[in-house]
Formats: sequence, C-alpha cells, structure tokens
Amino acid sequence: MSRIEKLMKMLEVDGSDAFVLYGIAQEHARAGRHAEAVAFYDRCIAADGAYCYAYYHKAVSQQAGGDVDGARTTLTAGMRAAEKAGEGKALGEMQGLMEGIGEC
Repeated sequence: MSRIEKLMKMLEVDGSDAFVLYGIAQEHARAGRHAEAVAFYDRCIAADGAYCYAYYHKAVSQQAGGDVDGARTTLTAGMRAAEKAGEGKALGEMQGLMEGIGEC
C-alpha cells in the first residue's frame, strides 16, 4: 500500500484531520499533481487556518502549476495566519517565497 493510500484510509476515520490532509497534499505535490495538491492544501487550511506550512506549500504548488497570482494571494493569507499564530519561522519563509515570486 502506498503512502497516499495509507493516508486516504486515515482520512476515512476523520475527514477534517489537518495533519492527514496536509500529508496527502504533500504526496500529490511530490508526484507533480499540483491541482490535486492545492485542493488538499485548501482542505487542510479549512480544517486548521493556523496550519502555516499548508499556505507555503500550496503557494509552491500554485506557482509550479502556473498560477502565480494565486500563489501571491495564498502567501498573503498565510503571512497573516503566521503573524496571528506567532509562527515567525513560517512567516519568514513565506516572505522569502513572496520575494522570489515577485522576481518572476
């Protein structure tokens, strides 16, 4: 059984488990399935708006899929969430990604 299959089984137990949703998104992103990854990052963020790295990786997948404006919007929301949650490291990483996207 693949990791994504295991995670999907776990999701059947609790469809709003942000950790599992994030893991599924990560697996899709690693496989280059960015649209699917974005959908699961969205579900993760809906389940837990303070899951800061979901915003970061969603923006990376959006950028990889050619949605640069969407990535900027995601990072803006993510930076607000990181500030609110006191997640300085995540905030800094999102700011760095935003600067890199600004150069595109």
